[in-house]
Amino acid sequence: MNRIDHLFQEQRQSGRKLLSLYFCAGCPKSDITGDVILTLQRRGIDMIEVGIPFSDPLADGPVIQSAGTQALKNGMTLTKLFGQLRDIKDQVTIPLVMMGYLNVIMHYGIERFCQSCVECGASGMIIPDLPFADYLSEVKPVADRYDLRVIMMITPETSEERIRFIDDNTSGFIYMVSSASITGAQRSFDEAKQQYFRHINSMNLRNPRMIGFGISNKQTLESAQQNAAGAIIGSKFVTLLSQADGNADVAIDNLYQALRQ
Repeated sequence: MNRIDHLFQEQRQSGRKLLSLYFCAGCPKSDITGDVILTLQRRGIDMIEVGIPFSDPLADGPVIQSAGTQALKNGMTLTKLFGQLRDIKDQVTIPLVMMGYLNVIMHYGIERFCQSCVECGASGMIIPDLPFADYLSEVKPVADRYDLRVIMMITPETSEERIRFIDDNTSGFIYMVSSASITGAQRSFDEAKQQYFRHINSMNLRNPRMIGFGISNKQTLESAQQNAAGAIIGSKFVTLLSQADGNADVAIDNLYQALRQ
């Protein structure tokens, strides 16, 4: 079974809330990808989004933009990243989701990208700027052949009709973006965001949901976990990993501390 499917099957049975982390491969150092993933797995993280650095990440705020720039300066490429992931494939048991922009993946080749995902143990992908029509016609048929999940995002601006269309035509999980903005830590989720979370819950979608963008402390984490299968943390962990000079144990210690406050 695809590891994403297995994770959410276990989550439904246990009711346990999930925590997924994002980091940008190649930042702050080019050679720490394997260590970061294995450390996060050992420290109890349920799923990892592996960021593919790109020069123009439209959905990302300054923290992840800066991380991508640093990773590119460090010489990180998609080919190098897949090589690093292959080196640890046999030690990884949790789902890895490749997160990157369409330009990089198209340049690499959709078929080749999916094949490389399987070869390195990745279970799915998030492509924020992938048009849904292109997903249906070009990407989904290939991803399905390789048993990969293509995760789609929804925001407070996404219509109910489109949300149901996404739910009907995807699998794995739906990435609920907490607000109609770029990535970045937030101190709290206001009533408008809470109302959005409740509205999505009331739709009784087929796919489980994970909430991301802005989660950095106890309030935002608990709000996300109360309204979805779990939470995704990106910018906060990227900042902490850079502050720790790539030491993932120190970064996760500091993240867990921040999530208690």
